[in-house]
Amino acid sequence: MLILYYKPNCSYCQTVLRFAEEQSLTLDLRDIATVPEHAEDLIERGGKRQVPYLVDDKKEIEMYESDDIITYLKKNYVH
Repeated sequence: MLILYYKPNCSYCQTVLRFAEEQSLTLDLRDIATVPEHAEDLIERGGKRQVPYLVDDKKEIEMYESDDIITYLKKNYVH
């Protein structure tokens, strides 16, 4: 499962979301702006409250940075 921690008003997050939509990728979205538990989980996972943050639990990969996330998705999920 691909999980994306994000904030709706974050332009970097929107870039990742647009890419995922264009590629028909399904992401489990976790809005840290409106759900405090998601923000707490993000901090536990990554150590900071920075978004976007991708979790690929299938491959045990976690990362920040929209460009890195898009590159990773292209390499691993876009055919």
